[in-house]
Amino acid sequence: MGLFRNFVNQTRKPEGFLGKMMVNGMNDGHAKMADWGMSHLSIMAPDEILEVGCGGGRNAFELMQKYPAAKLTAIDYSNVSLEKAKVYNADMISNGRCEVEKGDVSQLKYNEQYDLATAFETIYFWPGLEKCFAEVNKALKPDGTFMICNESDGRDKASLHFESIIDGMKCYTVEEIEDALIKAGFSRVRADHHESKPWITVIAEK
Repeated sequence: MGLFRNFVNQTRKPEGFLGKMMVNGMNDGHAKMADWGMSHLSIMAPDEILEVGCGGGRNAFELMQKYPAAKLTAIDYSNVSLEKAKVYNADMISNGRCEVEKGDVSQLKYNEQYDLATAFETIYFWPGLEKCFAEVNKALKPDGTFMICNESDGRDKASLHFESIIDGMKCYTVEEIEDALIKAGFSRVRADHHESKPWITVIAEK
């Protein structure tokens, strides 16, 4: 595997030196897309937020800024990501507003605990959308909200190229995401596509 291919494969589960480089880049590289996604969240006052696949922790921090009364649990299955997220959110952790935990979205341990769950640039690697969406559904309180934000709409050439060289990556269309959400027990699903980029935001309610 060439160096470039080895590096981009770190998007799935960052490990080692290249993984640290990838996580550092994620916080800055995905910021505009993530902020665009967060702008779609309706007015709410969540007490508990679950950030699934937290990466370097930047989006977890921004969610806590957006909802200053909320507590947030950030999970990831990459130790490199968890280390970065803990450093990035050190003040929030010390203030009791944030917990960063190792977790697997296919086997969440939470039961009707969260008002809001988010997933930025991560469902490409989830082992079965319907199964994982059902786990998120279980973690949400009744009427809870789940927001997905992706750089790829499942059709753009750039992302499909990366799909071909990154092991285990799958770029989903809005229709595929919506269908899996409904099958997983969500309702009132809505989506938005960026006017000039392949970015998508999908929001579902339990």
